[in-house]
Amino acid sequence: MKNRLASRVFSTITAATTLTFSFWVSPTLAADPFRRANQHQIGDKTEAAFKAMFEEGNYQAAERYLQQAQSTEPNEPLAYAMRASLAYTLNQDFKSLESYGKKTLETAEKMISTDPLRGNLYAAVGHFLQGAAVVSREGTVKGTPQALAELRQVYQYLDKAEAVSASDPELNLIRGYMDLMLAVNLPFSNPEQAIARLEKFAGPRYLADRGLAVGYRDLDQYPKALQAVDSALKVTSNNPELFYLKAQILAEQGKKQNDSALMSEAISNFDKAIAKKAQLPNDLVKQIERERRKAAERISKPKQ
Repeated sequence: MKNRLASRVFSTITAATTLTFSFWVSPTLAADPFRRANQHQIGDKTEAAFKAMFEEGNYQAAERYLQQAQSTEPNEPLAYAMRASLAYTLNQDFKSLESYGKKTLETAEKMISTDPLRGNLYAAVGHFLQGAAVVSREGTVKGTPQALAELRQVYQYLDKAEAVSASDPELNLIRGYMDLMLAVNLPFSNPEQAIARLEKFAGPRYLADRGLAVGYRDLDQYPKALQAVDSALKVTSNNPELFYLKAQILAEQGKKQNDSALMSEAISNFDKAIAKKAQLPNDLVKQIERERRKAAERISKPKQ
């Protein structure tokens, strides 16, 4: 039986590592979705996959673009990180998760000499993916020692990237997601530093807001979670995963407050997500439908 924490870890790192799409377009470079200045070049197909994944929430389109990127943009580690996460999310393919995680690490290490910020950053992501692959495949007891070794490497590389540019938006987005995920899942951890990263430095803003919404949801701070997800929806209003996230927040708040109005609003948002189920992974669709049924059942029960 796979560990629930491992599943949550990987679902979060999917968001953190596959990242984002173009808001700021340079006339000379492929668009850098993270920075207004000091832009880094990302290939067109990888960029198109960002847009499909995070503007539209369209996994199938993202996968098609990434298949093309493998031949046209073989030196972009973000493309391999996205392929790793999609292999897991779409097909529970642990072998491809591990192989693309290794490819992420290999390409990132080659990048360090020319782009030490992104090279070290995606070397960290590569090690994180390797740890996730081990825990997903082997389970918690057998996989934890190796996963912890990979996690030590993750933070060594993140520290090197931070030494290059501590306020970099891409770095703070990924590290903010990682730190927040660990903080809400591990006892005696403080999420405040991760939240500060996402609020102050991470970019693009809508992805930082999405991370904040997840974090505040898991910390049971529902008004802040709703404010963050609504901010993300203003920019990416066609993404069904954001409607799902908002539905989760409303459902949890409604359950705790025994508020049928909140539950009804949650169901409306579940339905908005389900309306675009053709572009989502099958397992995710089943999960959304299951949570919608539970919300509907709670409304039908008399208040205690």
